Amino acid sequence: MDKVYDKCCGIDVHKKLIVACFRKGSKQELRNFGATTRELLELANWLQNGGCEMVAMESTASYWKPLYNILESSELKAMVVNASHMKAVPGRKTDTKDAEWIAELLQHGLLKASYIPDKQQRELRELVRYRKSLVSERTRELNRLQKMLEGANIKLSGTVSDINCMSARNILEYLLTGEFFDEAKYDEMYKQKIIAHNLKASKEQLIDDLNGVMTPLQRRMMKELLSHLDELNVHINNLEDEIDNFMKPEEKKATQAIQDVTGIGKNSSQAIISVIGTDMSRFPTAGHLAAWAGLCPGNNESAQKRKTGKMRKGNALLRSTLVVCAHSATRNKNSYFYAQFMRISSHRGKKRAYVAVAHSMLIAIYHILKDGVVFKDLGADYYNQFNMERKINAYLKKLKALGWEVPVVAA
Repeated sequence: MDKVYDKCCGIDVHKKLIVACFRKGSKQELRNFGATTRELLELANWLQNGGCEMVAMESTASYWKPLYNILESSELKAMVVNASHMKAVPGRKTDTKDAEWIAELLQHGLLKASYIPDKQQRELRELVRYRKSLVSERTRELNRLQKMLEGANIKLSGTVSDINCMSARNILEYLLTGEFFDEAKYDEMYKQKIIAHNLKASKEQLIDDLNGVMTPLQRRMMKELLSHLDELNVHINNLEDEIDNFMKPEEKKATQAIQDVTGIGKNSSQAIISVIGTDMSRFPTAGHLAAWAGLCPGNNESAQKRKTGKMRKGNALLRSTLVVCAHSATRNKNSYFYAQFMRISSHRGKKRAYVAVAHSMLIAIYHILKDGVVFKDLGADYYNQFNMERKINAYLKKLKALGWEVPVVAA
């Protein structure tokens, strides 16, 4: 095979050990380095002095990130490769063999680099991921609060639609004082607008639902939980401000543009842009982006027959965000996504239908960012525009099977 790189380096990355194999033509040199910044700089200097053209490493957990940052700052070309794409021969598994195998594959151009965005986008992605983690933690705390309230026989969730709203919080703070919630207290809080006037429960039902049996221990636990919820809300708001200030003008513009897609809000659009960026030239087609995101079926073809293929793995943040957006989009019964969901879910199931809707949304986002077009919803009646006569005949056959006869119209 032809050599693509005359001088290249394959690196096997671990938490505290870096094994590097530097190939120069037919010769190679092996060295071990630690994972500290000082030792990583020594590795970068060694490669620079040897005239290294390209460095390849496995995407091992998050251990590749410090090394990649050092190589990037040293202006050394580097690629991160999916570990499953370069499995060595079975029975020859050592750190040295791994580094040699990576270097040999790299020298002959047999490695495919993973998409690694620039440093600014990687930092934006870290901010978005941390915000998502805090939002998930807040949801878990709200579930714990709901569980505690049920244990105290307080049916707050049946009274308000969201136990995190202002009315619910005001009611909870009063109940934690140990006082009894009666009609007089309700009238007082209602008059002071502490309780919203549009609660779905009546006064009598509200009083019955809120008078449970709360022990002193449960009160202390709920106070701690509410305090933690307040802290999480502060941290989430601070992160949202930080994300707004950190985003570049073109990223903010792209975020605003893809919010026109049904089901995508501000936070979701920021998460999407932090993952895929604004430059779509790295993805030749929309299908390549969908495959990278893990929102398309895998290839499974035999004897020129295409079979059901398991969905491939992709970017977890992007895929989960788009699936959540798909749930939101299908609630709009006047949108194309609702029609697509109903059409697919009838014979493929709801979960596959949500993934299909997420795939369509990503295709729309790709063309918005690449071509600069404005999103236009095709409408809920999109599928009714095709094969109308065929559909009418099919429905008539179903009616006849049920015993309905077509009335004869007199001439």
